Amino acid sequence: MTARYFSHLAIARDQVRLDGPEAHHLLHVMRAEIGAKVVLFDGTGREFLAEVVQVGRSEVQLAVLAQQNVDRELPTELTIGIALPKGDRQKWLVEKLVELGVTRLVPLVTDRSVARPLPSVLERLQRTVIEASKQCGRNRLMEVAGSQLWPALVQSASGVEHRWLAHPARGKTTNNACPRLSTESSTRILPVLRRDRLEACATPIVLAIGPEGGFTDEEVGLATAAGWQLVDLGPRILRTETAALLLVAWVVLGLRS
Repeated sequence: MTARYFSHLAIARDQVRLDGPEAHHLLHVMRAEIGAKVVLFDGTGREFLAEVVQVGRSEVQLAVLAQQNVDRELPTELTIGIALPKGDRQKWLVEKLVELGVTRLVPLVTDRSVARPLPSVLERLQRTVIEASKQCGRNRLMEVAGSQLWPALVQSASGVEHRWLAHPARGKTTNNACPRLSTESSTRILPVLRRDRLEACATPIVLAIGPEGGFTDEEVGLATAAGWQLVDLGPRILRTETAALLLVAWVVLGLRS
């Protein structure tokens, strides 16, 4: 597979200049020489076959040989709001969300949040998005939005039909209990997301995952009052990033069914 590199500037000419981390990797890690072929993408959905024509100490000049539109995105917009986990688990989470095709990540600030989504943190995560996109072949970057308070996300998603919040059911099953993502309940949830039903449904999907301690009862109540559906992911206690990937994977499976 030809190595992929990201251009921060939209590619509109037959010559492209790479600098910064991308040029460093091409020059000093891959030891690229004049004549080397690479694939470029600029986040617009296009891929460009390019050839190295000039190298410097910290930049590379490339000639564009061919262009094509390559769509590796999900058939609908998928947003996930999540209270970020700590440390290196953030990077791992972002990598996997990119690979699964998530459109937009919204770092949430909740009552029990354990990690604060500071601007410096979000900047590092955006670099992770680029690296993961290079690896998995996506030509559009997953958006890392600015942090939001939980009530703000609830309000901003009010016009979206499919809004699911991961929250464990407690006690005996009642009419108000969370639907479990078991084989039985998934037959009720997933058909709504099948590709042949998307035109009849509101296309965007919004998911929400709480922090390690979960959403508070007040936060859950705010969501249910606004029309969110609660989803129980099973009897075991899952880490934040595990819950996120499980719920996203179910959605992706539904979209591809």
